[in-house]
Amino acid sequence: MASQFYQFKPYNIGRWLVWTLYALLLIVAPMLFKSSLALTMLSQAGYLVIVCLSYNILLGQGGMLSFGHAVYVGLGSFLAIHAMNLASKGVFYIPLPLIPLVGGLSGLFFAALLGYVTTKKAGTTFAMITLGVGELVFAMSLMFPEFFGGEGGITTNRAYGKPLWGISFGPQIQVYYLIAVYCFVCTAAMFAFTRTPLGRMLNAVRDNPERVEFIGYNTQQVRYYAFIIAGFFAGIGGGLAAINSEIVTAEVVSGVRSGSLLLFTFLGGATFFFGPIMGAGLLVLALILLSELSMAWLLYVGLIFLFMVMYAPGGLASLIMMNLRVAAFGKLRQLWVGYLALGVTALTALFGAAAMVEMIYHLQLNAALGPQLGFLGFKLNAMNVNSWFGAGLVLLTGLGLFELTRRQFLAQWGEVQGEIEKEIKRRELL
Repeated sequence: MASQFYQFKPYNIGRWLVWTLYALLLIVAPMLFKSSLALTMLSQAGYLVIVCLSYNILLGQGGMLSFGHAVYVGLGSFLAIHAMNLASKGVFYIPLPLIPLVGGLSGLFFAALLGYVTTKKAGTTFAMITLGVGELVFAMSLMFPEFFGGEGGITTNRAYGKPLWGISFGPQIQVYYLIAVYCFVCTAAMFAFTRTPLGRMLNAVRDNPERVEFIGYNTQQVRYYAFIIAGFFAGIGGGLAAINSEIVTAEVVSGVRSGSLLLFTFLGGATFFFGPIMGAGLLVLALILLSELSMAWLLYVGLIFLFMVMYAPGGLASLIMMNLRVAAFGKLRQLWVGYLALGVTALTALFGAAAMVEMIYHLQLNAALGPQLGFLGFKLNAMNVNSWFGAGLVLLTGLGLFELTRRQFLAQWGEVQGEIEKEIKRRELL
């Protein structure tokens, strides 16, 4: 009789391996990349992973397109930095490792307060309401400088209180590991949420809300509960951002910040759990590296987003999953030449387009420095016809070859998919 009630299922070795590697990556990363820039990037990527995953609870899991998610991240940051300042003044004491929870509870409170109205509607109406709420909060940030700090924002000192076991959280490496711990725990918690009955019901509300209502569930309540949970994790990410930067400005609740969360979550792949993690990494690269390399970095980000929507609407995660399926059937080696050709032709076209963009920006913003500019090791003259002709020729050549290569690759991809389908049917008959 006992065997009917006590069953032991085998462990999912693959899942344990992935989570172990994820933890090891967070631990080892600052040991491999030791520069201050790398440590700054890793710290930002850590809390942005939490923020993007929290946004994906709305977008990917619930199909709720929000244009105001930065509100809950930003309000979490503001409440967290106020708590840090009060603790440093001795009004009350709260250890720094618990400050992100202050941000999380703040995000939860405001999500519960604003989300009840926001989640009354779905679809486009929901998106417009979140946009209005975001603009309202951003306007309030300029109206109440006592709380939001005005244009200068609010600053703090994270190294308050007595060090515990020699940890003062003054050095950046100590802050990174605090962020890494929260990053791992929050990632695991949000993954566990996707496996709960509420998480599954949220997927059902996304896919077929009419049928969910038909079987007796309140779709508005499901969206509301998910909205609150997303606000909690967004607030934790905001609290970690306040600790890392030691300053919070009104920009953190702006529509631009909400738009960037949407854009990079989509680029990573909103339909897969690990997609927003990749999106957070892309966001850090864009904000730190790409913005330092070019003044036209927003234009490049917009073009990348445009081409991803056109050719890979599932984001980077969908591309990875499709190729993992191909690799599982041993067909990936048939495509590597096509991938190489696509990469070379795409980079050629990108090189030509980027050269023209940089010359335009140079003429508009740096004309006083002369017509000469450096671009990826090449010397260009923005006033010389030869430079424009050469860049245009490279662009058109790259685009033409890319289109020819793309058509050949699509035909080859179709053949590979047909072979995989035949193999699947053969295995089913065995």
